[in-house]
Amino acid sequence: MSTEELFQKAAEDVKNLKSQPSNEELLELYALFKQGSVGDVNTARPGMLDLKGKAKWDAWNAKKGTSQEAAKTAYVAKVKELQDKYGMK
Repeated sequence: MSTEELFQKAAEDVKNLKSQPSNEELLELYALFKQGSVGDVNTARPGMLDLKGKAKWDAWNAKKGTSQEAAKTAYVAKVKELQDKYGMK
């Protein structure tokens, strides 16, 4: 399977974890997914009242400079780690 196919499969598989990952794990997944699918942050940072939006933006921005290919590979590895930790439905 290509990196893109593994990435898409991991994006589907992560929806079937037995339990919810921690907020930190979810932010890591979000950041890797966005970096892998979009690339570097291309939006303005959300306002100060949007705490969740700022946390997500900051996590994504921390991946700035990571290639999309590397981010996809890291995302697939992170999903595998969470599958081992939480199990699948």
